[in-house]
Amino acid sequence: MSAETGKYIIVAGVFIIVAGITIYFFHDKLHWIGRLPGDIRIEKENFRFYFPVTTMILLSILISLLLWLLRKL
Repeated sequence: MSAETGKYIIVAGVFIIVAGITIYFFHDKLHWIGRLPGDIRIEKENFRFYFPVTTMILLSILISLLLWLLRKL
């Protein structure tokens, strides 16, 4: 392992802590996450299928932008 790997692990840990704190304190205001237009939800009597397509695309774009910014620093 190199020092670069250590930096990535620290950044990932800080991101997880910030995400956890955000969810803990603002969970009642984040109800729209996972319920965006384009998310697939099928609910029947004894069956539920949920596939958050739009949410995953937005998270992917956000994470890609964050990683791009970190590499520029």
